[in-house]
Amino acid sequence: MRNRAEVIPTVVAVLAGLGVVTGGIIWASRAAYSLDGGFESEDQDLSVLFVDLPLILIGGLLIPAAAYAVARHRRGVGIVLALVATGLAAWGLMSWWTPQQGPDGYYEPGM
Repeated sequence: MRNRAEVIPTVVAVLAGLGVVTGGIIWASRAAYSLDGGFESEDQDLSVLFVDLPLILIGGLLIPAAAYAVARHRRGVGIVLALVATGLAAWGLMSWWTPQQGPDGYYEPGM
């Protein structure tokens, strides 16, 4: 069995990786229209790539690791708390962060 001091960095790395992957999946699903821009790229917004993506990935990296660090002294509680914090952060991100998902509305159907 490995020493507890050797296991903690591995657990933190796995939880942080899970948070980054979760944030990346949410970002990719929501930012697709802003990156494409719709018809002739008129609605393209690259701020989702240069501003939002780094912030979401940093949050995904730090939130599970911080939650684990808070409760790591109790066996098993740290992992559960980190997973719950990751889930709550993902829910909050999906509730709060809403980049443009379609045309602005000034387009009318063809005549």
